[in-house]
Amino acid sequence: MSRERRQVRNAWARHVAVVAGLAVLCVLVFLVSLRFGSYRASWSEILSVLSSGGDGAGYQIIWNIRLPRTVTAMLVGLCLALSGVCLQGVMRNPLASPSIIGISAGAGLSGVAILILFPDAHHLLTPVAFLGAFSTSLVIYLMAWQQGFQPTRLILSGVAVSSFLGAGISALMVFYPDRVHSVLGFMVGGLSARAWKDVGIILPYAIAGSVLLGVLAKRLNLLMLGDEMAVSLGVPLESTRLSLLLLASLMAAAAVSVAGLLGFVGLLVPHMARIMVGSDHRLLFPTSALLGAALLAACDTVARVVMDPVEIPVGIIMALLGAPFFLYLLHTGFKQHRS
Repeated sequence: MSRERRQVRNAWARHVAVVAGLAVLCVLVFLVSLRFGSYRASWSEILSVLSSGGDGAGYQIIWNIRLPRTVTAMLVGLCLALSGVCLQGVMRNPLASPSIIGISAGAGLSGVAILILFPDAHHLLTPVAFLGAFSTSLVIYLMAWQQGFQPTRLILSGVAVSSFLGAGISALMVFYPDRVHSVLGFMVGGLSARAWKDVGIILPYAIAGSVLLGVLAKRLNLLMLGDEMAVSLGVPLESTRLSLLLLASLMAAAAVSVAGLLGFVGLLVPHMARIMVGSDHRLLFPTSALLGAALLAACDTVARVVMDPVEIPVGIIMALLGAPFFLYLLHTGFKQHRS
């Protein structure tokens, strides 16, 4: 075996070990999240509930409150992280994320409109949020088109459209001040009172999006080489970009419809994953998914216990952690993204 092939094989083995380690971390965060809160459950109680069920107050708290909330947090983190990886790869820009380029704002405006104008149609939140997210991403994509795809123009267009949609959200809140309380948690981003129905809402999108992104990972690697190289290697540029944009919109919309406008997850997790495994999307997708799931579940646990019995919205915890890390990325010049 040549030295180059041996080095590649060793690098893959290290990266696979990282993915396996993150899977173990997810399990640990999952169990810690089930244990801590206003009611501190014992490890034996948790294992008993997970393995054989039970009854009593402890069972009700773990099975019907903490378990669906923890699973929802992990699925939301997974969806936002994969959406961010996808967008950064398609646009070849380290600043791309669902919140920055306007996809979250499109889903958010649609969600706020449902919550304020049609509060009895809560079941329509996810499909309407998806339509808002995808319509917004399509408008941004068309605005960025100028004799070909321009990643810089797309980011600038996304920032402008995001500001415009943010004004729409503010207008709804001003015109219906008596209903603002119903959307405050949605605006900040939180996971309070999430139940099994929320798991049922986001789970199909998370599974379908993860599988399809895994199938398209190799094409996204080729897109990162540049348009001319990708075309020469047989990649249909526009159909691939549109498919990836659709998937990113779908996963971001599913996350927004369940957890509200959470920031920083889709921006930061992909960079953290690149530091761990590099820029190969065949490894970057599973690494980001596991890291996003563990990070958001851990932040939600902190949000529950740090000021117990008062609960802090998880969006605030993410902002407190995300802003310093983002400044660190700016300081290092996003070197990992360009590697």
